[in-house]
Amino acid sequence: MTADCGAGGGTVQRRIDGHLVAGGSSHDFDAVRLDLLALAARDPRLRLRVSAGFEEFLDGGELAPPGFLVSYSCNVAPSDSALARLARFVAGGGRWFALHATNSLLAWRPDGVYCEGLSHPFLALFGSAFQAHPPIGPFRVEPVLPHPLTDGIGPFEVTDELYLSELSEDVVVLLGTRFSGHAPGFARADWTTGPDLRPLMTLRRFGQGEILHLALGHRRGLYDAPHRAAVLPAREEGAWVVPQFRTLVARGLAWAAGVEAGALEAAA
Repeated sequence: MTADCGAGGGTVQRRIDGHLVAGGSSHDFDAVRLDLLALAARDPRLRLRVSAGFEEFLDGGELAPPGFLVSYSCNVAPSDSALARLARFVAGGGRWFALHATNSLLAWRPDGVYCEGLSHPFLALFGSAFQAHPPIGPFRVEPVLPHPLTDGIGPFEVTDELYLSELSEDVVVLLGTRFSGHAPGFARADWTTGPDLRPLMTLRRFGQGEILHLALGHRRGLYDAPHRAAVLPAREEGAWVVPQFRTLVARGLAWAAGVEAGALEAAA
């Protein structure tokens, strides 16, 4: 990872402000929020403002405008004005590290869960649109292209939601898995045609900035799915119990903030 260095070659000792969006539906946002804040606290320079949606991001109320964005959300779309701020931020050189369902805009319909596609303005900016996932189960995550964010992380196994997404043509796939089959319960359930490589970590350049998406990381507590049951039989921890995933999260956070990843990786 790139270190934040001054003219003399040493690490710059300055506060680095960022913004964490953690909120939406069907996930344990409290657990994720606590984990990400604890991880950021390993680097004393990092300070994260927290909100449940994108409306507060760069809304003019910050003591110091955030220099980076991290998100773990589901079914949360920004208003037109917040989307315009997001686009200006990334195009101007900002970095956005997005986890799991940030690219998910859903509606429950009689024919199954309908998911917005890349024609939605928010997902068009993001460059990825979640469409479905098969039932939670084990699968193998493999490197697709070499990159500092994934160096030294070979193939590993997770039990998680395997995201099936539409991608913009300019998105670079860093990690993926192979899947051909069906996703019961979704409006777009048939995934048996076309290439079977399913992206799990992607990078998109937009203007002078970049958007990093790590699609792994489903997490749900006992009371987080009232659309399914008042109380679930067990917690769903997904990839959060896998060391390689936590290393990827630490590197993603460090990448977004523009700091060296050592202290954060040690805490992962």
